[in-house]
Amino acid sequence: MNLSEAPVSAHTLSPADQLLVDGVLAGQRRSLAKAITLIESTRADHQQRAQQVLTALLPKTGAAIRVGISGVPGAGKSTFIEALGVWLIEQGKKLAVLAVDPSSSVSGGSILGDKTRMEQLCQLEQAFIRPSPSAGSLGGVAEKTREAMLLCEAAGFDVIIVETVGVGQSETTVAGMVDIFCLLQLPNAGDDLQAIKKGIVEIADLVVINKADIDPRATAVVRAQWKNALHMLRPASPNWSPPVLTASALHKEGITDFWATIENYRQALTPTGEFEAKRKHQSLSWMWQLIDSGLRQHFRHHPRVQENLPALTKSVEAGHTTPAAAAYALLGYLKH
Repeated sequence: MNLSEAPVSAHTLSPADQLLVDGVLAGQRRSLAKAITLIESTRADHQQRAQQVLTALLPKTGAAIRVGISGVPGAGKSTFIEALGVWLIEQGKKLAVLAVDPSSSVSGGSILGDKTRMEQLCQLEQAFIRPSPSAGSLGGVAEKTREAMLLCEAAGFDVIIVETVGVGQSETTVAGMVDIFCLLQLPNAGDDLQAIKKGIVEIADLVVINKADIDPRATAVVRAQWKNALHMLRPASPNWSPPVLTASALHKEGITDFWATIENYRQALTPTGEFEAKRKHQSLSWMWQLIDSGLRQHFRHHPRVQENLPALTKSVEAGHTTPAAAAYALLGYLKH
């Protein structure tokens, strides 16, 4: 989509896309899956259609609670999400899980591991699980996860969970698109606490020590360490101090307390306007990320840049041209 184009109004939809919009609004899983496939497509014509569909659905978005769940491999994220999801559905809620799968090194597609691990949740009509390949996108979070969340909200889901691969910068990335970011840890990870990046600790709104039943004593130690670590940092909000909970997803323990904490978080930040302000900030941040990405793409496809880039690259590598001089020369082509 051309960045200079104005938002497209709903009346410009083709009959096929209007049918897709109607299907999503009716909560049809097939239509929702097709809409997500459309926004994940890299074809220019599909991207334009995707933006039209999203614009038509935008008034019906925003009602769900968006929860990000991350953690090191082995922390039991999928088991925890399944236990939480089944419990939420028992409470009468509809749940969508956007599980960002590590991409296959062969096909580039999603390995679909999360869908096979959440067998019980997959069978429930009120649940929708969509594994998406990370495909090398920044932070292991699929590039279109934000748009997929909007589609799920328009389809009537009450809770949107984004599960990340838990590596690299995925924690930071997912924290920038959800209402509350939850970090799952293991009870035997006490010695590794010092190795955890300060930035990850700072963005955690909630920490859960999962598999607490394995070693209750180690769990108590790790919980105390996390409390101390969080206490030393200035909280992101004056109205919320990140708590440290314990849980055993395998035994369905701690799930009720976890969701009560999610509700407390929303109730604490909503009256002050922080909850809504956070979403507005995230939307603007995503807009600028798309602008940066679009400008970079436009730059790389500029004819004169493509013509001169190889020679300037070699000149910089050989030490004949400074990186700054080469950059200014290449950027200068955009003015013409």
